[in-house]
Amino acid sequence: MLAEDAVLLREGLVGLLERFGHEVAAAVGDGPSLIAATREHRPDVVIADVRMPPDFTDEGLRAARELQATLPSLAVLVLSQYVEQTFAEELFDTRGASGMGYLLKERIGDVEEFADALTRVARGGTVVDPEVVRQLLARRRDPLRRLTPREREVLAHMAEGRSNAAIARALVVTEAAVAKHIASILTKLDLPPAPDDHRRVLAVLAYLRA
Repeated sequence: MLAEDAVLLREGLVGLLERFGHEVAAAVGDGPSLIAATREHRPDVVIADVRMPPDFTDEGLRAARELQATLPSLAVLVLSQYVEQTFAEELFDTRGASGMGYLLKERIGDVEEFADALTRVARGGTVVDPEVVRQLLARRRDPLRRLTPREREVLAHMAEGRSNAAIARALVVTEAAVAKHIASILTKLDLPPAPDDHRRVLAVLAYLRA
């Protein structure tokens, strides 16, 4: 399910999604239509712009949260023109939800990266735009001073929803090294170990927002 009020971007996204083998049940341009179409078609994942008609404030976000409240297995990927940290925090405050993601629209230009992010969200993972992560990290300077430069890099990748294998590839290290860094990070930040990547990301985000 796709919700985007800009017609050209909406049609372009439909073509991109179909190119990667996804079936677009419906493509709409406002929040109420998104809610109605989602309840009718029951898709696996919703992609929604944050700001849509009629008020261009947070219609997409509110629609996404309403849908997740009634359809907890629904995965949601929210797109935004700019970093809107409050909106990102509201999205990830949703309890018991399945896959969740918040990306800047500029990330769509990296087609492969966007497709990978969508796949991770659809599978129940959590994806956070790197710029949002950067701003959250900037707010938590004191406790993060305990982390080494490499641990900071790993933490940033963790908050973006990366698996240990993906972090290892990005940093050109072994998965064992990544696991060791993560264990150290969780210990230094007093975060309990999490059984999966999704909960691990939510724990990290909760810490960074505190």
